[in-house]
Amino acid sequence: MQPRNMSMSGVVDLAAVKAAQEAKAKAEQTRAEAARQGGTGAVSPADLVIDVDEAGFEHDVLQRSAEVPVVIDFWAEWCQPCKQLSPVLERLAVEYNGRFLLAKIDVDANQMLMQQFGIQGIPAVFAVVAGQALPLFQGAAGEQQIRQTLDQLIQVAEERFGLTGLTVDPDAEPGGPAAAAAAPEPAGPYDALLEAAVQALDAGDLGGAIRAYQSVLSDDPGNTEAKLGLAQAELLQRVQGADPQQVRKEAAEKPRDVQAQIIAADLDLVGGHVEDAFGRLIETVQRTAGDDRDAVRRRLLELFEVVGADDPRVVGARRALARALF
Repeated sequence: MQPRNMSMSGVVDLAAVKAAQEAKAKAEQTRAEAARQGGTGAVSPADLVIDVDEAGFEHDVLQRSAEVPVVIDFWAEWCQPCKQLSPVLERLAVEYNGRFLLAKIDVDANQMLMQQFGIQGIPAVFAVVAGQALPLFQGAAGEQQIRQTLDQLIQVAEERFGLTGLTVDPDAEPGGPAAAAAAPEPAGPYDALLEAAVQALDAGDLGGAIRAYQSVLSDDPGNTEAKLGLAQAELLQRVQGADPQQVRKEAAEKPRDVQAQIIAADLDLVGGHVEDAFGRLIETVQRTAGDDRDAVRRRLLELFEVVGADDPRVVGARRALARALF
């Protein structure tokens, strides 16, 4: 699987937003299943550092990244800097007590993974969060820099993806049930439609994706993945063919034109300017009344759906909207 880059700067990546929702659901499901079985889902400290190869990458890294940030240490036996960096990472994995999982990949034995991540030299350290890959650093790094990077990674994983890490029990048996792979889940009743929607999005068929998501929601109105996917597809359809320069020019020249501000906010969000999109619509709410105000409010709520209810920017914007309305 080709890894995808994910920015840690706060920019909205629609694929990452979808992954965030899926990761939160997966983490909650994992915790609920552990509670149902009467266990804590705890792992041994020894399970916080694992060796990974190409055959186990899907399970050991991609699947586990829906529960905990996975830091990948690409190394080789002949690499002297690796011999200095790897012990530091292993010690910090135990010290951070389950806030991240360390996966060690020998590049000599796993050339395909090295190529997929585009690694030009080692040591190289990446992270995978909710299936999204991002580079952390390459080459030797001081412990202070490593700690700062890990702290930022953990903060993003918790705030954007709801990943709070693994529960560690010093008395747990290494390689016990909590560290083992979960059995593949049976296909859900809407998996085929949801997959068709994703394929339509990938092909640029926004209308087809919208129809597929609407079909799911007609039977299951609470389906989180379908609601998020529909909000994304509708957003992309609204801005399709729009001239960003012209749209922003009209919005600047006509601050009281509700439709001009709404389409500009859509473009802001697609471009990753989340606060700008929210701020634009909240200011428009303050300047309008009646049906115009309600139209702006509804669009703002739709954009909240795209970003995610738990995102701090949404929480802050909801408070600002309430002040603007009342």
